[in-house]
Amino acid sequence: MQAPQTCNHKPIIAVNDYDQIDGMYHTGTDAMALSIGRSTWDKSHISLKIWRRPNEKWSPQSEEMPIHRCIDLAILFLASLKKDKNIPYPNPLQLTVADETHFDLIRKFYEKTNNRKHIDTRLLTLRDLLNEWYEREGAEHGK
Repeated sequence: MQAPQTCNHKPIIAVNDYDQIDGMYHTGTDAMALSIGRSTWDKSHISLKIWRRPNEKWSPQSEEMPIHRCIDLAILFLASLKKDKNIPYPNPLQLTVADETHFDLIRKFYEKTNNRKHIDTRLLTLRDLLNEWYEREGAEHGK
């Protein structure tokens, strides 16, 4: 399904038919598209959007977020896999363990074979894109 062009968030680049590739949810998701485009709250800003369509109309539960929050969520996930609740370490988000009793659930979720397959593919793509980006940016800025 195509990301709509008639809503307040105006897609510039979209991942259409996201319901077919939505990781472990690809067979039953209401997330139909992802987009990066002009923000609903300020047209001079760029935001990311998950377009949800649980019925025959676009859902108000579709999420729009600033780009830095998406990156912060990726940092949070990776830091949670790395974090040992007994060893504090510096981190830019001031990560804290909010629920000691369920701390290991994140790693257990990740380590399930099917989950890991979907997540690792995306993490490797992210790594490769970051490496390419910083190789190019470093070369352009004499670093």
